[in-house]
Amino acid sequence: MSMDSPTRTPERRRPRLRALLTAVGAAILPVIALAVTVPAGAAVPPTPTGWSLVWSDDFNGSAGTLPSSANWIIDTGHAYPGGPANWGTGEIQNYTASTSNLSLDGAGNLRITPIGSGQNWTSARIETRRADFKPAAGRVLRIEGRIQMPNVTGNAALGYWPAFWALGAPYRGNYWNWPGIGEFDIMENVNGINAVWGVLHCGVSPGGPCNETTGLGANRPCPGSTCQSAFHTYRFEWDRAATPNALRWYVDGQQFHSVNQNQVDATTWNNMTGHAGYFLLLNVAMGGAFPNALAGQTPTAATVSGRPMVVDYVAVWQSGTGPTGPPTSPPPTTPPPGGVDARSTIQAENYQAQSGTQTEATTDAGGGSNVSHIAGGDWLRYDGVNFGSAAATQFSARVASGAGGASGLVQVRLDSLTAAPIGDFAIGDTGGWQSWRTVPANIAGVTGTHTVYLTFSSGQPADYVNLNWFTFGN
Repeated sequence: MSMDSPTRTPERRRPRLRALLTAVGAAILPVIALAVTVPAGAAVPPTPTGWSLVWSDDFNGSAGTLPSSANWIIDTGHAYPGGPANWGTGEIQNYTASTSNLSLDGAGNLRITPIGSGQNWTSARIETRRADFKPAAGRVLRIEGRIQMPNVTGNAALGYWPAFWALGAPYRGNYWNWPGIGEFDIMENVNGINAVWGVLHCGVSPGGPCNETTGLGANRPCPGSTCQSAFHTYRFEWDRAATPNALRWYVDGQQFHSVNQNQVDATTWNNMTGHAGYFLLLNVAMGGAFPNALAGQTPTAATVSGRPMVVDYVAVWQSGTGPTGPPTSPPPTTPPPGGVDARSTIQAENYQAQSGTQTEATTDAGGGSNVSHIAGGDWLRYDGVNFGSAAATQFSARVASGAGGASGLVQVRLDSLTAAPIGDFAIGDTGGWQSWRTVPANIAGVTGTHTVYLTFSSGQPADYVNLNWFTFGN
C-alpha cells in the first residue's frame, strides 16, 4: 500500500454495514480443528421441477486463478470509496485481489483465505456483478450456496467471520442508505461456533422495525456434521407468491428462520423490496462487532492463519418458468454488465479491482471522484473493455500530480498484470494534486474485449499521480 503524503488525508474504502448480533450462550471450546481434505466440488444441482435457473457459478477453473470476472467484482481495501471505514462493522482485515486470499482450487471450489496475525490480516470479499436478483410478482426466488466454513474452532477461531449474504442494489454508489435498502444474511458465523445465523436487516438504525443493529435473526447448529468440518447447503427464499409475502432461511433443507411481510410496516417492506433487486456477497472478515460481542476483542494471539471458507457453488432459481429476471431487469449485454466501450470516457474510480490506491472528491470539470494516492507498484483493473473491430491505437488519461520531484509511468496492460505493457506515458508534477491535464500515448493496436490493467511504475516510493478518467481512440 502506498504511503500517504503529509498534505493528503487518506479516505480508506468500502464499508459493509452489518449487524452486531446478540450473544449466544454457546461455550467456545478451546479445541483447534485441523484442516481436512476438501472433496472435489460438485456441479450446481439440477434445476428442481417447477423452477427456472436464474444464475449460477460452480467455480470450475484452474487452480490458483481468480473467480470469473464476468460474474464477480472483487472488493479491496478497508471500505467502499466514500463509505464508512472498516466496512462499517469494525472488522480489521484488508481485502485484496491476491490469489493468496482468493482463488479457485482446481477441484470446483472457491477458497477465501484469511492470512495474518495479531491485528494485521488480509482476506477477500466478492460480490456479484448482477444486482437484480428479485422474484417476479407471484413467484419465489431461491438463493443457495454449498459452503464449508473455515475449519477452525475454539480459541484458534476467534475473529473469523465468514458470510454469504445479499445487499439491496441501491447500496451501490451510496453506502449510507443501510439498512433501509435491505440486507439478507443467508449464512453468517463467527469464532468457529457450530451454528449458522440467518438475519434480516431493514428500516432504520439504531432500533426500528428490524431492531438494528442486531436485525431480525435466528441461529441453529448445522445438521449432522459441524458447520466447520463439512459442507452444508445454505438457502434463502423470498416468497412473493404467499400472502403475506415471506422470507425464509434454511440449512440442508431444514428451515430455521422466517420473517413475514406483516412483521414490519408497509414503508419499510417497500423500501427493501421495491427497488431493482439484490446483489450477492461472499467474504471472510476478521474481527469486528459481531465476533467481538461474543468473545471480546478479536482476533487474538491464539487465532490461527490460513483457514479458508470453501464455496462449492452459488445458484439462484425462481419458481415457475419463463423470464427469470424481474420486469425492470435490463437485457443481457455483451460484454457482461460492468463492461464498457473503450472509446467512452472511463471513470477511474469505476474499477473492478485495485491495489494500493484510494479515492477522493475531484475539482476537475464534471466533479465526482478520482483515484488518488497512486505510487509505484499500484494497479487498477477494468473488466470487459470492448475495443470493437477497429483497432484502437491511442490511450489518453486525465492526470494530476503534486509530487514535487517524484515521477513515474502510467502503463496499459491487457488481460494480465504480468503482460508486457502495450503503451505508457511518463508523468511528473503538474502543480498540484488537482491540477489536471490530459496526456496521450500511443499503444499497440487492440481489438476485441479485454480486461485492462493500468499499472504504475516509479523509481521513488512516494505517491506520484492522481487519475480522473481515461479513454482509447484510433
